[in-house]
Order: sequence, then C-alpha cells, then structure tokens
Amino acid sequence: RSVCAEAVVSTLESGEQDTVLKVLQVYNQEKSQCFIFEDEEREERKKMAQLLIKFLERELQPSCQVTCLESIRILSRDKHCLDPFTTKEGLKTLSRHTGIDYSEELIREVPDLDVILESLKCLCNIVFSSAMAQELTAEGRLVVGLARRIKLYNERSLPHDIKFFDLRLLFLLTALRVDIRQQLAQELRGISLMTDTLELTLGVKWLDPYEVATEEGLLPPLPRQETERAMEILKVLFNITFDSSKREVDEEDAALYRHLGALLRHCLMISADGEDRTEEFHSHTVNLLGNLPLKCLDVLLTPKVRPGSLEYMGVNMDAVSILLDFLERRLDRGHKLKESLTPVLNLLTESARVHRQTRKFLKARVLPPLRDVRNRPEVGNSLRNKLVRLMTHIDTDYTGYGNAAGLLAARGLMAGGREEGEYSEDEDTDTEEYKEAKPNINPVTGRVEEKLPNPMEGMTEEQKEHEAMKLVNMFDKLSREKVIQPMGITPSGNLAPMENAIRNIADERSGWRCARTLPVGSGSSLTAHHMEHLPPSQLHSHLSFQRSP
Repeated sequence: RSVCAEAVVSTLESGEQDTVLKVLQVYNQEKSQCFIFEDEEREERKKMAQLLIKFLERELQPSCQVTCLESIRILSRDKHCLDPFTTKEGLKTLSRHTGIDYSEELIREVPDLDVILESLKCLCNIVFSSAMAQELTAEGRLVVGLARRIKLYNERSLPHDIKFFDLRLLFLLTALRVDIRQQLAQELRGISLMTDTLELTLGVKWLDPYEVATEEGLLPPLPRQETERAMEILKVLFNITFDSSKREVDEEDAALYRHLGALLRHCLMISADGEDRTEEFHSHTVNLLGNLPLKCLDVLLTPKVRPGSLEYMGVNMDAVSILLDFLERRLDRGHKLKESLTPVLNLLTESARVHRQTRKFLKARVLPPLRDVRNRPEVGNSLRNKLVRLMTHIDTDYTGYGNAAGLLAARGLMAGGREEGEYSEDEDTDTEEYKEAKPNINPVTGRVEEKLPNPMEGMTEEQKEHEAMKLVNMFDKLSREKVIQPMGITPSGNLAPMENAIRNIADERSGWRCARTLPVGSGSSLTAHHMEHLPPSQLHSHLSFQRSP
C-alpha cells in the first residue's frame, strides 16, 4: 500500500518506534527512485524532514536508524527540504552517525556499519547541495574525523562502500571549500595520507624507490571496487595539489611528489574493468600528473628498460607512449575537446620542455621525417595529421598559427621566442624528398601546390594598376563602413592600426617615402605607393584586417 508524506508526518509526531519504522519502510520503497519532487506535498515534506532529524536524535534500534536515514537521504534530493539538515545540530547528528564527528576526545564509534554507510550518503547529498552545510562542516572540522578514519584503513577492516563514501565526501569537501582543501593539505598532511591510501588501494610492492614491482612483467586489471576508490583518491589529490606545479618544492616535498608520480605511472600502466572504466581511470591519473612539479615528472622515465619495454635513447618510454595513445584516443573521440585534451596536451608539452629524452621521443612519434609533400598536413590518419586538423578546428580554443596570427601579434609574439627549458640544438632531419620540394611548398597550406595561372598575364601596366586600385577601393569601402579595420605589424611584432604601424616603421627606417596616401576611414590611411606596386594576389599577405565589433 502507498503512504503519503502527510501520513508519515502524523506517524512521526506520534513517536512510536515500531509504527514509524513500518511507515517509513513503505515510503522509502515508493520513493527510492524519486529524484524530482512535485510542489504538491512540499510543505509536508519540509515538516517530515524536521521531524526525521529530531527523531534520529533518540536512542533507536539500528534497523530504525537505517530506515530513518534512508528517508533523510531521499528528502535530501529535494532542495526545498534541506534546511533542517543544514543546521549545526542537524549536521552534528548526521556526522555522529557516520562515526566521524570531530571532538577533542576520541571519535565516537558507531558499531552498525549500515548506519555509517547511510549517514555518509546523506552527508554527500547535503554537502553537495547546500552552501550552508559546506560552511558548517568546515567550522565543525569534519575533515579531521574523516582523515583519522582514512588513516586507519590499513588497520581496520571496513567494507568497500564505507571507504568509497568516505572518499567521495572528502572529495566534495575539498572541491567545494578552499579552506578545507588547505587544511587537509597542510595541517593534516593530506598529500602523504592520500598517497599512502592510494598505495594501499592499488596493493603495490616496490622494486626500486620509484618503480613498482610486477610479477614477471604482468599487470592484471585493477578490480572494480579498487578502481572506484582509486579514482576518488585521485580526485582528492587533484584538489589538494592544484597549485603544486607552480611553486618551488624542497627536497622532502620533491621526494613525496616523486613517490606519488611513481604510483601514477603505475596507474597509467594498468587497466581497469573494461575500456570505458580504464579511460576514466587514466583520465584522472593524467589530470593529477599535470599538477606535479615538473622536475618530479622524471619518475615517468625512471624504470629500467626490461624485455617488452619501449626503449628510446636508453630510456624506458612506456609511460610516455601510453600518454600519446591516450591523446590519440581523445582526438579520435572528438568530444568536448577543450576539457578532454588540455590536460594531456599540457602534460606532454611541459614534460618535453624539461626532459630531453621525452622531447626527442615525442618529436620522433609526432613529427617523423616528412616524405609526403603532396598532401596537406591535416590530411591522413597519423597523429601529426590529427593534431594539425585540431589547429584549424572550428572550436576557437584550438587554432593554427595562420588563424592565430592576429592573436599572436596582439601579444607581441609574432617574432617567436622560447620559454625557459632544456632545449636541444636544431637538427637537420629533413628527408631528401622534403629538401627537393621545399622551394615549391606553399607556406600556408604546407604542401606542393599546382602552379596557378597568373591572373594578370597579358595585362598592360595601366590595367594592372587599375585592378590594384579597385582592390584598394574595396578595402577602403569596407573600412569606412566599419566592417574591417586595416591593421599592420609594428617592428616589435604587435598588431596595430595601419597608420600607427606605418608610422612606427617610418620612425625606424630612414629614407621612408610615401608618394601619396589614400584615406581608408576615420583617421587612418594606407600607402598608395605600396598598394600600386603590388599585384592584388599579394596584397592580402601584407595587410591584416580586423573585423570591427
């Protein structure tokens, strides 16, 4: 039989434990899959939430506690019913039932595991949905109790579900509160704690300080439950190491990060239960690797070259090769490019910048010696082709040099330059095919183009000048109508309005002479001398045009 919220309220007000248990069991069964609530019984549900949290404070049988908590979990999905659960007293009641209520004394143990689990689920829902709950859990130092229990995983036998929701709650707290993130990282030594927890979850043994031992080179898949917990740990570690790559670390911290990096290398080398789960597991691993200090990424190359390893320049490149394969799968998938590609692209780029062997290996894999000079670089199925296609993708977060010339010029980067890093001298790796075709390769398309007929062939000089002036006039009209603004590159490489660019160049070059100028809009001008002496086919390469807002 069904039961409405009003009937539950009436039963809770009576306070009879056995009757309450029966009514709540029926209600929970009916609403177990309910995630969207109608407005019809909103006030009754609010009243029900108030009575439930108060009822839970009584001395109840474990079965009644679990059923009551199940009802709270269902109601916590309704944002209009959260208020009774987001008070200091309400959160203290729930955290007490999880066994992580922090106090200066010992944490109060809750013997019934089902009560702990159901309370954790409630707290996850409430913390996720309520800013007030997030603030109060920070004030109540709930993270201290959580950290204490996680530290005891090696000594206590807790079921998977409790460990999983411990870690999920810790992830939510560190994701939503900067102060909790800092408290875990610094006061509670969270990086060391979570690295130890990851090591315990993976069940690894060490061959060398930074190399995980394997049985005859075999790496069996990580079981489902361990994979689920490992991913929550990786997410927590990501939150508390977010700024690690941007700051200097001392020797002690560097050793800690290298130890973590070696574990993450192991995570890359193993699979989970199924392709999709493996991809997700590796994604969290790549995200976290991008947070580690750059100098600590050398552990990716630390393991010795063994039979079956991919060796390059005497170094084990298994991990870097897996990262490239991961990148290629993301490129092939083509979904949410910015979110899915940025972490792995950034990781590979930064690794190449500081590690010479990695850089040379990536160059050999991504930019092998070029032999095909007849096809555009974006045509084909090699990793190089796929990356070039990405550079001219319609998603403007990724754009090629040609498309980005204006952006680069605006930042003074047209002249190139290098950041700090361990760079190699340029090497002559051009093939004979490329050297032979190089003078005929179109620098825009990157291939040998068929020679096009000269559109001005057979014209007199007067006709050529007439065509050139027609082009100038068309640019002039677009400029005056504010469709485009003629731009030029200053000597410093910046993009500037044409008259400013010309003035800067004139200041630097003595003997500059302009035969006459043509007006091209509000206060700007183009040099007719140069326009008249360039065929229309070349004018576009000497001017940049910026679309008016």
